[in-house]
Amino acid sequence: MDIFAIFISTIFVNNILLAQYLGNCPFLGCSKKIDVAIGMGAAVTFVMVLATLCTWLLQRYVLDPFGLGYLQTIVFITVIASLVQLVEMILKKSVPPLYKALGIFLPLITTNCAVLGVAILMQTEKRELFESILYTVGYSVGFLVALLLMAGIRQRQEVLRLPKSVSGTAAGLVLAGLMSLAFMAFKGMV
Repeated sequence: MDIFAIFISTIFVNNILLAQYLGNCPFLGCSKKIDVAIGMGAAVTFVMVLATLCTWLLQRYVLDPFGLGYLQTIVFITVIASLVQLVEMILKKSVPPLYKALGIFLPLITTNCAVLGVAILMQTEKRELFESILYTVGYSVGFLVALLLMAGIRQRQEVLRLPKSVSGTAAGLVLAGLMSLAFMAFKGMV
């Protein structure tokens, strides 16, 4: 598969949020403002790419050779938690407003099923390292695109005078469902 097809596939066709519906918590929690959505998308991208790199190496050179495949989930979560701590420290020192805006959702990247899901998906599909990284970058860009789309819609909702029944978490879930339906139109592309 060429690089363009990989990116189209992972961003639009198999979008980690809208097609596979992984990573819903930060999707709904950090999509109220575009700048926060960009920060969360960048943090998830950083963690997801590094987690895939580290977990791929650990799987191939430690877990598989020593017959420790049953520890995969525990090891992967430990790696992801360590990377999230690294991101948290970097953001706290270099971009304090973004650190405060992300709030509780930053440490929740540790348990973000999208990050763990992509790391495990790359192992179950037996992809090589470079191909795994390409897919991961595509998945994380798809995550960012979905987050930005939702943030744009939710910011527009705040400007409009809408009834309370069309705002909040329930409306966010309905919007996510409608966005998922829209992204299903891309299924026949790749």
